[in-house]
Amino acid sequence: MTTFIIRRFIQALGIIFLVSIMVFSLMRALPGDPVLVYVSQNEVNSATPEQIEKIRREFGLDKPVIVQYLNWVGDISRGNLGRSVIKHTTVNEEIGRALPKTMILGACAFTLSIILGMPLGIMAAIRRGKWEDTLATLTANLGVTAPIFWIGIVLILIFGYYLRWLPIQGWVSPTENLKDSILHIIMPVFCLTVYPMAAVARQTRSSMLEVIRQDYIRTAWSKGLNERQVIFKHALRNALIPVVTLIGINIRQIFGGQVLIETVFSIYGMGKLSVDALFSSDYAIVQGVILVIGTVVVISNLVVDLSYGWLDPRIRYD
Repeated sequence: MTTFIIRRFIQALGIIFLVSIMVFSLMRALPGDPVLVYVSQNEVNSATPEQIEKIRREFGLDKPVIVQYLNWVGDISRGNLGRSVIKHTTVNEEIGRALPKTMILGACAFTLSIILGMPLGIMAAIRRGKWEDTLATLTANLGVTAPIFWIGIVLILIFGYYLRWLPIQGWVSPTENLKDSILHIIMPVFCLTVYPMAAVARQTRSSMLEVIRQDYIRTAWSKGLNERQVIFKHALRNALIPVVTLIGINIRQIFGGQVLIETVFSIYGMGKLSVDALFSSDYAIVQGVILVIGTVVVISNLVVDLSYGWLDPRIRYD
């Protein structure tokens, strides 16, 4: 087990290293010069070539690309993600302001997708062919197919514009006003929950249907065990492995979906930060955001891999 953990940890570091190379290379391949954007915003195109060159030297953009990358990696190893050319602040400060919002939205959506999706899938499986199964399957199919940005716009029109029950944009910190904070995140969290909840429900139903046909489940029924014991003690744990795999994938989808949701609801999280930085060619912020999100995804995949052995004792890591 220890050998497996070490091996997977090394693989995770390798993936993060590859992500850093890809995002660094792709940002340099995009059109646009962040220095010229900065100059036009701050000096109204009055800067001389000498001043522009000075700005390049200040941000290290005058060096060869490989040197820029090595300097960036060296800064990351010391916990420094760089400095924004456009905002003139550190990337750590920008991510520090945006990350808590993204993590709160993501954690709420992730938790709700499991709490709602798994019972929905279990109910559909044990009531196969009945109205409960039809309702659960219809709900899951609608959740998988509906675009989250469209759901967000519909929610804004109904609950924000017409009924005026919920605020349509912005963010309030839970430490400032808990009630207002909850009201502000209801619609964004709902949008982020819909797809992963539907996916978990579909996968849980499929896995449960496969498991409850097994001989040991029929044996459990023949022993006189009640439905609760058969489902939760014998069937569910063996059906969870593909569900847990999907849950790990959902983490990526939740973070990816926040780019749209944070834009629709004007929440300055990691998604909105990365979109604004991308349009302004702010290399440092885009690199930092993608690196942080990539690290979260890699760690979640590592946790999923390690959970297999607990869910199914037949799995061995040696």
